[in-house]
Amino acid sequence: MTENYRVAIVGAGSLRGKELNEALGESAFAAADFVLLDDASSLGKIEAVGDEVTVVQMVDPRSFDRADFVFFAGDQASTLKHWRSAARAGASILDLTYALEAEPDVLVRSPWVREELNGHSSGKANPDLKTPAIVPAHPAAVALALLLLRVKKVGAVSSAWATVLEPATEHGRAAMDELHQQTISLLSFQSLPKETYDAQVAFNLVPVLGEEAKVDLPGTEARIRRHYALLSGGKLPEVNVQLIHAPVFHGYGISLGVELEQPVSLEEIEAALTGEHVDVVLGDDDAPSNLSTAGEEDIMVRVRGDESGQRFWLWAAADNLKLSALNAVACALELRRLRPQGQVQ
Repeated sequence: MTENYRVAIVGAGSLRGKELNEALGESAFAAADFVLLDDASSLGKIEAVGDEVTVVQMVDPRSFDRADFVFFAGDQASTLKHWRSAARAGASILDLTYALEAEPDVLVRSPWVREELNGHSSGKANPDLKTPAIVPAHPAAVALALLLLRVKKVGAVSSAWATVLEPATEHGRAAMDELHQQTISLLSFQSLPKETYDAQVAFNLVPVLGEEAKVDLPGTEARIRRHYALLSGGKLPEVNVQLIHAPVFHGYGISLGVELEQPVSLEEIEAALTGEHVDVVLGDDDAPSNLSTAGEEDIMVRVRGDESGQRFWLWAAADNLKLSALNAVACALELRRLRPQGQVQ
């Protein structure tokens, strides 16, 4: 029963942590006992999870006592500092910061993609109670995998390429605040703050940031490719990915091009894409955008093709924090089914 679970969220005051709070409160974990944890900057803040109001506490090794699930949603340094304490407490660990993906036997997962691959593993192996941690796959990789998986159902894909437009919130509050301050500074003809990006990102699209940037754009691009490959397990088309930092606060935009080996109709592509987690916007409606998808659970996509019937362009948009949180909850639900069958704590 979910009311017997104890769930800890490390980084509960972060943007991703707040979104995770909301997603858990609307999930099968809503009746669980929640512990919200963070560093000194968020101590004492009051947050709601489901119908309960909880105070954010300082994280320490005892915070994980009797915890069944621990979500790390703050920064990588905090995850690396505390995850072993959570592991020793016997908790199932879900790392939304990606700090643990290089650790032995840690799995990158998206249950949504796995289910559509007919239950075949979308990674190295299936998780069990001895899996040290689960890294919910990067939201852009999840979106690309779902879209290409469904396109593949109507015909073999000979090539695919994607430009991913990344928002500031993907890198936390400091990145969002600096974009905001740069925008204000440019409009008032003042010097630009560059502590986070070491480059002008306001009113600017950039594929590369400054040498002193705290945001690792090439690292994120490599992560999207790596996670897509892990989700695919060799069963999805290869896709070339370029990541661009966009001057927006929230929401991914993805321009995905595909070329099929045989002609199909636009209606066939639209019908194949339609389904759980994906909302197809038809030609007469407004195109999806990072604004229209804010707060939405689905990936919104619009399709157009050329006269050949073999080349199609998909414009997709998604709420990056919402998608990340929902995928993390799906991963936790996958682990939840295992706990009653094995050694609980």
